Amino acid sequence: MSLLSVYTPADIQSELADSIRRMRKQRKLSRKALAEISTVPAPTLKKFETTGQISLRQFLLLWQALSDLKAIHDLAKSAGIDDQGVGSPRTINDVLKG
Repeated sequence: MSLLSVYTPADIQSELADSIRRMRKQRKLSRKALAEISTVPAPTLKKFETTGQISLRQFLLLWQALSDLKAIHDLAKSAGIDDQGVGSPRTINDVLKG
């Protein structure tokens, strides 16, 4: 059984933005170049890298331009489901029932 997450949605948004920024810089791409490759406008990319705010579609376009969408697909398919088909606990009551 997994424990409740100590991460907030804002924490994860920040980590995702950092990941995109790192991948972009590893490939020596400017924001403008990544914007052209991904079709995500450069100002949107800048906002994402600085605030973590972006639409899911635009995030996926950025990820696709820099990496393989299979990792995101696999994450979505397996998210929160254990071997018995039960999701991770979401509340203290779920943990206590467990």
